[in-house]
Amino acid sequence: MFDFTFKPFYKITNIFKIKLPLTSNMDDILFRKLMTTIILAFLVVLSFFLLRPILLSIIIALILAFVFTPIYCWVLKKVKSENLAAALVCIFLALLIILPMWFLTPILIDQSFKVFLASQQVDFVTPLKTIFPDLFASDAFSAEIGSVLQSFVTRVTNTLVNSFSSLILNFPTLFLQFLVVFFTFFFVLRDRESLVSYIQSLLPFSKDIEDKLFESSKDITVSVIYGQVIVGVLQGLAVGVGFFIFKVPNALFLTLLACLAGIFPIIGTTIVWAPVVIYLLIAGNAFPAIGIVVFGIISSGVDNLVRPIIVAKRARMHSALILIGMIGGLFLFGILGFILGPLILAYLLIILEIYRDKKSPGLFIKH
Repeated sequence: MFDFTFKPFYKITNIFKIKLPLTSNMDDILFRKLMTTIILAFLVVLSFFLLRPILLSIIIALILAFVFTPIYCWVLKKVKSENLAAALVCIFLALLIILPMWFLTPILIDQSFKVFLASQQVDFVTPLKTIFPDLFASDAFSAEIGSVLQSFVTRVTNTLVNSFSSLILNFPTLFLQFLVVFFTFFFVLRDRESLVSYIQSLLPFSKDIEDKLFESSKDITVSVIYGQVIVGVLQGLAVGVGFFIFKVPNALFLTLLACLAGIFPIIGTTIVWAPVVIYLLIAGNAFPAIGIVVFGIISSGVDNLVRPIIVAKRARMHSALILIGMIGGLFLFGILGFILGPLILAYLLIILEIYRDKKSPGLFIKH
């Protein structure tokens, strides 16, 4: 006869000194726990596949709820009703998203298409030969570099044109995604305290570790979202003001690129406004070029002034780690990866710091 007793479980209980009731029903209890675990794992996997099409929408809603929580708390003090406060913030968010998309999307599609057409006719080699004559002395090398740059710019502009066009072509799907975002946003704002308590009840940590985990997670989230994303967008807008003042062609499209570039640490908005300055100098527009340089310096000033105020006395990630997280997140999640990538790495490092149980700050997270 085969022996179906769970002997390995008895060894585990002896190692960890777990006291189990010495009854004849011990095998039945362990079998029920095992089956419960299997069923739970199956339902978790099934739920993941069920929610996968809208998972990013749910994550976006959670991030937006975190960002708009101070506004919700301020409105709640005024109206004294959780439902009304959450509804008013939802309406404000809807106007903040829908109105710019409604008016700016056609302009961005038009300007991105113009940039795409212009990129097909740009001579990349001649300016490089002027700046680096020794490096580009060989015609074959110059032609190869020009071809690589042409292909890169063409792919980037083509991707942007397709992205803006898909906003119109995929409107029904986007509408459903927006519904998920707003419903999740509303309930997370209204029931955020209950949600946090529920998450804490699921964590296998002591009360002290839970408090440390949530405090560190909040600090890192503020540091990434406010200190990196929002400050980066403000940098891009500062450069964009210069584009509009000096009437740079396709200024709205270039401002959007500057906002995206500003989010990246180390890289910054220079990668956008510097080529514009070179283009203006080649075209003989020296005064607008100098003006764009001035606004580029102002953009750097926004970073140096605003970021320390936002992330002061909070845990901060190393810039190189944020950059790696953003690039990895971009490949995995698309444009939302700018936020999700660094946050995922940050939460992993927080868990490792708790596991280390050291008073001194870690290598990648500084206080």
